[in-house]
Amino acid sequence: MSPDTAPDPATLDSARLSEDQARAELERLAREIHRLDRAYYEDDAPEVTDAEYDALRRRNLDIETRFPRLRRDDSPSLRLGAAPAAAFGRHRHLVPMLSLDNVFDRADFESFVTRAARFLGLDEDRTQALRFVAEPKIDGLSISLTYENGRFVRGTTRGDGTEGEDVTANLRTLRDLPLRLKGDAPALVEIRGEVFLSKSAFLAINADQAAAGHKLFANPRNAAAGSLRQLDPAITARRPLSLFAYAQGFASDRVADTHWDYLTRLHQWGFSVNPLSRVVQSAATAESFMDDIARERSGLEYDIDGVVYKIDDLALQDRLGFVGRAPRWAIAWKFPAEQAITRLIRIDIQVGRTGALTPVATLEPVNVGGVIVTRATLHNEDEIARKDIREGDLVQIQRAGDVIPQVLAVVPPGADDPPRNDPFVFPHECPICHSRAERPPGEVVWRCTGGLTCPAQVVERLIHFVSRDAFDIDGLGERTITEFHADGLLKTPADIFRLPDHEEDIARREGWGPLSARNLTAAIRAQQTIPLARFIYALGIRRIGASNARLLARHYGSYANWFEQMRRATTVGSDERLALGSITGIGSVIADELAAFFLEDHNIATLHDLTAMLTTIEDEEAPAEGALSGRTIVFTGTLVTMSRPEAKAVAERLGARVTDSVSKKTDLVVLGADAGSKARKAAELGIDTLDEAGWRELAGLPPA
Repeated sequence: MSPDTAPDPATLDSARLSEDQARAELERLAREIHRLDRAYYEDDAPEVTDAEYDALRRRNLDIETRFPRLRRDDSPSLRLGAAPAAAFGRHRHLVPMLSLDNVFDRADFESFVTRAARFLGLDEDRTQALRFVAEPKIDGLSISLTYENGRFVRGTTRGDGTEGEDVTANLRTLRDLPLRLKGDAPALVEIRGEVFLSKSAFLAINADQAAAGHKLFANPRNAAAGSLRQLDPAITARRPLSLFAYAQGFASDRVADTHWDYLTRLHQWGFSVNPLSRVVQSAATAESFMDDIARERSGLEYDIDGVVYKIDDLALQDRLGFVGRAPRWAIAWKFPAEQAITRLIRIDIQVGRTGALTPVATLEPVNVGGVIVTRATLHNEDEIARKDIREGDLVQIQRAGDVIPQVLAVVPPGADDPPRNDPFVFPHECPICHSRAERPPGEVVWRCTGGLTCPAQVVERLIHFVSRDAFDIDGLGERTITEFHADGLLKTPADIFRLPDHEEDIARREGWGPLSARNLTAAIRAQQTIPLARFIYALGIRRIGASNARLLARHYGSYANWFEQMRRATTVGSDERLALGSITGIGSVIADELAAFFLEDHNIATLHDLTAMLTTIEDEEAPAEGALSGRTIVFTGTLVTMSRPEAKAVAERLGARVTDSVSKKTDLVVLGADAGSKARKAAELGIDTLDEAGWRELAGLPPA
């Protein structure tokens, strides 16, 4: 098939994608959504609306549902947001503060209900009886409020979902936040809510900004986030922030059986709860409520971007739990995205840390939904050819979930327009190091073959190494790393920890000084102790993102054990290779990438050089002691009293490792009905087995 006729995975319906096209599209989506997350969570400066952002997340999930084994370690479905900023202290949430998956129509909502029912093993009649609470989704800043014995003691932002920024002093200035709860409350409770600015307050703040000659806020969400994250609480106090409480995190005692009753309790404690919230009984009533809210949206005093629907029964919420970054028991039904037309000035090629050559369009600036857009992704060579995109064209763009929006199509030239430029020719060599570029059969991405000899790849890997989810070193941004690399100060990750030896030289560089150089030294030395998961992620191994790094850290526990097991896993067919590929969420493709990394002598040398510069690589925190702590479990056959996903979720919550293959390292095999080859292999290896009743007893579940 020629480039002119090859289908473009970025524009094909997910049901029409081949496996290779799906793999390439998932790579693109992971890269683009990660960039958007950084802008939204770290900089409080989203360049897209939530509706547009959600379009890419939805497409990513659609493809993963069809090709589950292609799910990437850095998949947006497994990751949320960005790490807390260093300007505030950090605090770990007692219960992870995750995000929501999204739907955009009734069919999608019904699919969400079906998935939840299937996980719970409900029949059709019981599925129809599920009740939901509908709450307008406020476009603000999510926070977690901790109360001890009824007294407000701490408030944190969402952060990366595990730990957030401590903004307690600023939150104390909010009139809507009770410093003491009214009536009885658990001894320890986390309450989740949304801090926001009303539309009138936003206009007033921007008027003040304009009068003072300061930069205006792009929207109320940015203004709210900027106000709450002031280093001086007095500034926050002058800005009329509001708060709606809407959910629970941790609670030392149960206070309600349903979410609706919990909202009532929040109101009794003294919180503002959105008065538009309703109980709905079906997809039809959910759709009706959605229509009602859409009509009221423009007249509300605050911005909303959709409606959140939560299963009302808290016991069912507990059973459903979470998958990746989102609860199985809640969904956000969102409003849809905006488009605009502008001129494409030129097409540039960017080189990523894995050598991928990505075309990016530079545009005449255009306002799309309140955000000035100057660049758009073109995805790959095939998309440019299929859409016949040329420099100088008038193009239609859409902000659909990416910091760099998409070019949807070329606007046909008018009769009086000048002739179009020649078709764009995709380069077959790296624009940075001029090494040959390769496009493997079946893939859509060209990659530079220069490897670590390519400055762009080296720089991108170093930028990744110090990123928020990795070593998180303040003062080492993209510009600084690029300059230090060009001047010979940085070649390898270990060189970062040698920079303090050059503090005096750095202080004399343009734009630096003794204080900034001293701060950089302090930031580097502060990160010489790092958790194992962050260390693994920082290495930039292909397909090993933050989520899979955590899986590996949890499975292997310590750096020494991980390193030794990975070296052994380089032998195809070894027990270590089988165990690696059997880790739920890893699989054979990712195991191959890890083995390939550890087969390279220069990578081993890099690891030895790097670890010699570190103080400690912290072991992964061991799960709580219990009947399943540290045990490796395999489920096989059909379970009757619960679904397989629920059984796996229960095992993992109790500290077990769940894998998909039986090996010598397996501790227990749970046998459902019609268990087959895995049961036979367990018997051959002498591995303990349990039937479903025995499994429920071991897990502390009541008899079915």
